[in-house]
Amino acid sequence: MGKAWLGLVGGLAVILTGALLAWLVQTAGGVSVRDVRFAGDRGTTLAALVYMPASATAEHPAPAVLLSHGYINTREMQSAFAIELARRGFVVVAMDQPGHGYSDAIVGANDFGGPAALRYLKSLPQVDKANIGLAGHSLGGGPVVGAAASDPDGYRAAVLVGSTPAIGAVFGSKARADLRNLALVFGGYDEFAELMWQVPRGFEVPRSPAMQALFGTQAPIVPGRVYGDVAAGTARMLHVPPVTHPWEHFSAGGVAPTVDWFQRTLDGEARPRPAGDQIWFWKEVGTLIAFVGMAAVLLAVFEILLSVRWLHRLDRRPQALGPAAPRRDRRWWLFFAVTAALPAVTFFPLMKLGMLFLPMPLYPQWITNQLLVWALGGAALTLVIGLATKAPRLLAGADWPKSAAIALLTVAAGYLTLAVVAGVLHVDYRFWVVGLKPLDLRQFGFALAYLPLWTVFFVVALRNLHGWLAVAGEGRWSHYFAGMAAMSLGFAVLLAIQYGALFLTGRLAMAEPLNTIIAIQFVPLMALVGVISVFTWRRTGSHLPGALICALLLAWYVSAGTATHWSSNFQLPIPS
Repeated sequence: MGKAWLGLVGGLAVILTGALLAWLVQTAGGVSVRDVRFAGDRGTTLAALVYMPASATAEHPAPAVLLSHGYINTREMQSAFAIELARRGFVVVAMDQPGHGYSDAIVGANDFGGPAALRYLKSLPQVDKANIGLAGHSLGGGPVVGAAASDPDGYRAAVLVGSTPAIGAVFGSKARADLRNLALVFGGYDEFAELMWQVPRGFEVPRSPAMQALFGTQAPIVPGRVYGDVAAGTARMLHVPPVTHPWEHFSAGGVAPTVDWFQRTLDGEARPRPAGDQIWFWKEVGTLIAFVGMAAVLLAVFEILLSVRWLHRLDRRPQALGPAAPRRDRRWWLFFAVTAALPAVTFFPLMKLGMLFLPMPLYPQWITNQLLVWALGGAALTLVIGLATKAPRLLAGADWPKSAAIALLTVAAGYLTLAVVAGVLHVDYRFWVVGLKPLDLRQFGFALAYLPLWTVFFVVALRNLHGWLAVAGEGRWSHYFAGMAAMSLGFAVLLAIQYGALFLTGRLAMAEPLNTIIAIQFVPLMALVGVISVFTWRRTGSHLPGALICALLLAWYVSAGTATHWSSNFQLPIPS
């Protein structure tokens, strides 16, 4: 068996190992996980994962919690809460908000899907209707308030994590509710402190006038103290763990207070445990292992396909590839600095400019539109810089039909592994804010529409990566390291500046909370782009196969993982 086939078998083994680990963690204690669809309001369909403990039956119904993720996230982002609640005996419904994941409609529709999701939760015979909780992270506060407003007596307690009861106004929701037995978890380093609670730093939330009004006091709130009365439904509690906004749903500091609050306020969980007894992180380790395995499968499949008769002509390894530089001299380092810095330097301004690329029928995802303005703007600047500096050009030609075929087959193989894992074990490939999900039919259409634009970006970016930075006689590992660094180092430095300032002063260096969090994904994603690009270049002498593979991956990744905004009555979201 050749090395490529060994790589394929090894990659599949890694996927299986990681996926089984993730499945074992999320089903610990006899919990079953189901992927469900149910009716939303106004003819829509919503999706959710249902975590059902073995102890919950129609004869012995259990307390239950409705969980909702934040903006441009999906239901899997709440798996830490779902796993810990379910293994304690709570039934959990982790919903996809409208316009996210596999729920249709658009962001914010029908009070963020909260009323319909609560009705679905209460329809389950294993649920104790007198002991229901609601919880949401960030924009997930929208479904919580929507559900509570639709059925004020239909739940007993609520938790808002990195959120506020007024969050729904960002997308025009008019739902209002005096939330019963409310706990708030807000990170001391939360990037959205000013937006959510009108204070400059998360640690100052206890002094927020809006927070004090919610607690019915004019004094600073004491974190960890219970205000009001649980029996009367007026209880309030605040926790301020030392975490950022995306850490709130990926840390013991965010999960423990949520679990503890529902154990205090809801009765009947089958297996009470200390709030600090948590195993969810191993599920994330498992899905990360599976993600790495899929990357290995992609590379192995590409290598195998090069041996196919029609595609074999792409393999140019025996030929001289005409490197652009004999060594790493001053000019090489200049081009390296430009390649690494340009995507990061232009990210915030071009993302802002991208807001003018409004959602429309063909391009309905507003965040994707903004990302493509950044990507295409960067590609244009790269071309201008190349012309102005008389940068070296690639000598190898580009075979579009064969490059497109090998790219499609390579990515299809990776997609097939994910489809099987998600269908059988209900896990995907992810770690923290990076998550790769199968596409539904609607998202597949979005990905096809966006694919040509991503292709333009990667063809330009990777053509210049190899035209500028290839070095004669370069060793394999130094080549990979240079490619990964060129593609991801700029984002790593940008985030170091942003979060260095946040941890030192309590504020980001640049007031771009949402785009800063979005940028976190691009460190590992662009590093993966660097690996794929160097791997394919070293075998074909062409930037094109790697560019097309990366365009397919990003079109898939972004279309499945962000939010849909366009509808026939689309309006700009203006906070009230």
